[in-house]
Amino acid sequence: MKSLVSDIQKYSVNDGPGIRTAVFLKGCNMRCPWCHNPETISFEKQIFWNRRLCTQPGVCYEVCPENAINLPIPPEESQEEGSSYQKIIRDRCTLCMKCVSACPQDAFEVSGKDMSVEDILDVVEQDQPFYENSGGGLTLSGGELTSHREFALALLQGAKKRYLHIAIDTNGHCDWPIMEEFASLADVVLYDIKHLDNELHKEITGVGNEKVLKNLKMLSQTGVEIWVRIPVIPDITDSVEYQSQAADFLADLPGKIRRVDLIPYHNWCQPKYDWLDKNWNYPDSESIEPAELEKYRSFYEEKGLTVVVGGSGFADSE
Repeated sequence: MKSLVSDIQKYSVNDGPGIRTAVFLKGCNMRCPWCHNPETISFEKQIFWNRRLCTQPGVCYEVCPENAINLPIPPEESQEEGSSYQKIIRDRCTLCMKCVSACPQDAFEVSGKDMSVEDILDVVEQDQPFYENSGGGLTLSGGELTSHREFALALLQGAKKRYLHIAIDTNGHCDWPIMEEFASLADVVLYDIKHLDNELHKEITGVGNEKVLKNLKMLSQTGVEIWVRIPVIPDITDSVEYQSQAADFLADLPGKIRRVDLIPYHNWCQPKYDWLDKNWNYPDSESIEPAELEKYRSFYEEKGLTVVVGGSGFADSE
């Protein structure tokens, strides 16, 4: 059994307690316009093209069997700020990867690697001493791990056999029995809430939030440790009204939430959208500094909730 993995990130300190290795499965059931990892949305392999590395030698044009490569142009034109030139004609590309192999400058990169459960766990286990000293371990993320049910469950079961501490990062959009299965294997559940308004949630992500909110209510009663993660996005969740509403909702859950992480929006992912020939939805929005979110802290603390700005696994407020 294999699955597509977009990345394995070692020494991660923002994806659960301690020092962790975060595994990002490729494929998601939501389409958040601010997604910081756009390469994890598709369930298929993709090719990054980095215009800054490309000197336009034309080798890729020559080897492509599908005429899916645009003719080379002067590199200073393709690298000019605001250039609309793209190397790959995406609707013709069959992912044969000949351009990737031929490129002398490594301007092409494949996003998505087929890996087995054992392949992944062997990589994760390399940093076992760091986990033991910090309380860290494996964080399984995406995309959305519940969209890879069979493989993700096998991976978590394998991690249990290797005595790894397990955190899962989920958007909660699945049927309850599936969420219950995953939670039973996790030491910590990182649970994302994109928006509390169902219609706005549907407009933003492509799906409603009924399952998300229902599953969180059910999950809060299981006893598993839950860290709710709230992305703070300009003009969507970055307001006193919304954060106050979110604090009220979480305080009224039937069970306990271990902590709430306020995750500030950033635009550092913008180049990856260009590499995939996708539009970045927030070209005029500056990144939000973590200090700017301190104004929301009191809404949660007044409700008896622990709040962490930025999501670090080593937060002082724990």
